[in-house]
Amino acid sequence: MLKISAFARVSWLLSGWASSLPSYHRRTLVPSFTRLLTRQMSSEDFDFGPADRLKGFEKPTVWQEFTPLAAQMQAVNLGQGFPDWPTPDFCKTAAVRAIEENHNQYCRSAGLPDLASALATHYSPLFGRTLDPDTEVTVSVGVSEGLFAAIHSLVNPGDEVILIEPAFDIYAAQVKMAGGTCVYVPLRPPSPSSSTWSLDWGEVAAAFTPRTRLLLLNTPQNPTGKVFARSELQKLADLVRAHPRALVLSDEVYENLTYPGHEHVRLATLPGMWERTLTLSSAGKTFCVTGWKIGWLIGPTHLIRGVMCCNQYVQFSVATPLQAAVAEMLRRAQEPYMEFPSYYAWLRDEYMRKRTLLVDALRTAGLEPIVPEGGFFIIADTSNIQVPPRYLGESTPASPNPMSRDWAFCRYLTLEAGVAAIPPSAFYKEEHKHLAKNHARFAFCKADASIVEAKARFLRWRGKDEAGAVGACPATGKGRNLDTILRSQAIASDVVRSEDFCFAVE
Repeated sequence: MLKISAFARVSWLLSGWASSLPSYHRRTLVPSFTRLLTRQMSSEDFDFGPADRLKGFEKPTVWQEFTPLAAQMQAVNLGQGFPDWPTPDFCKTAAVRAIEENHNQYCRSAGLPDLASALATHYSPLFGRTLDPDTEVTVSVGVSEGLFAAIHSLVNPGDEVILIEPAFDIYAAQVKMAGGTCVYVPLRPPSPSSSTWSLDWGEVAAAFTPRTRLLLLNTPQNPTGKVFARSELQKLADLVRAHPRALVLSDEVYENLTYPGHEHVRLATLPGMWERTLTLSSAGKTFCVTGWKIGWLIGPTHLIRGVMCCNQYVQFSVATPLQAAVAEMLRRAQEPYMEFPSYYAWLRDEYMRKRTLLVDALRTAGLEPIVPEGGFFIIADTSNIQVPPRYLGESTPASPNPMSRDWAFCRYLTLEAGVAAIPPSAFYKEEHKHLAKNHARFAFCKADASIVEAKARFLRWRGKDEAGAVGACPATGKGRNLDTILRSQAIASDVVRSEDFCFAVE
């Protein structure tokens, strides 16, 4: 504060001196002197860094490395989780109609009444209770902002939030920004003793303490594709109820994507859990409109009230025409669609087919996919593929240091096979990153042509790899020296520009 005041005094003296100069000198000398003074004061007297709550988040993210890398290499992007096929016509028609009908101004902060009503109608039978659209439903700018508002309305500095790993990276960042402390419990991958990703219940129980405020649950889960069984959710519910302050945020954005043999159970429907649970979902994943950023939260009035209060000062209002469109889409999706009883049935069938396509493509590459129970991601075991030592020896601004094997593998795959994946170590805390060393995450929310092209590139890549050739990307056919590729594709944080690439969270 004293330094800023000193700068203000110098500026005031400078302005007084300048007023006595001839106009020519005011135009030439004063700007030069001001720039020099500002540079000196900026570098020596001022701290223009971010607030303490953002310390530790300056490092580029996994998305800031692999999204532009995929674009630069013209790779098939199976990394980021956004659909690359056209949005259904009935969704686009609904948006156009909303704009033409002049739903173009602010609406109430908690959401357009028509959307809140449509959500209450849609979810009441799913939760087994009649929802009040005014007090038990609120709309957010996607689930990401909904999580932000929920966490900031519930977590005090020092409160603990339990995250089940691998966990989408936005969770930990938002908890830390709110002053909370993350407590991590890792899932174990399928093994001879377990056919699915599983928890060590001793570790889960130990994670709960008197300081536990939230359990942040994601089912179906990103990135594993795990659908938590009713028996598992019941164990979690028992632990939550045993701790008086404990609540649950249940991220259920993949709720409409569970596959045969697996049921999506809502934690809030278990005995005693409605009062303790906020459930989040969105239109983006279900209707292939991830850029619309329309999400919602459902829960008891005493929890929803805090989210509404927070959002008055964060989002103020969510895009009105898109809310109107989603309200219409929710009603339309219940009707027959493409020879299926509903849009949801068609969507599930589409994703099951795409899952089969990608599983086949990954096996072609010599990978062993862990077939997901829900969602649209596949974790594949990559241990059959040898990563060239030079990839393990490099480092990028976003990567762990030293470079983890899964990160090196995904760079290797993007640069030499022309297919982009995401290293799952990005979803673990530092001490648990080794659990992802032999894994890579692939998305099958892609057009059939994209998955078929990925398979073709895998075939060409494996042929060249087995022949010992390196440095030729199937995307371009260019056979550059590998050292040149690595140098040219190193992602520096100062050249990553948001206007060039999509870094949107999933």
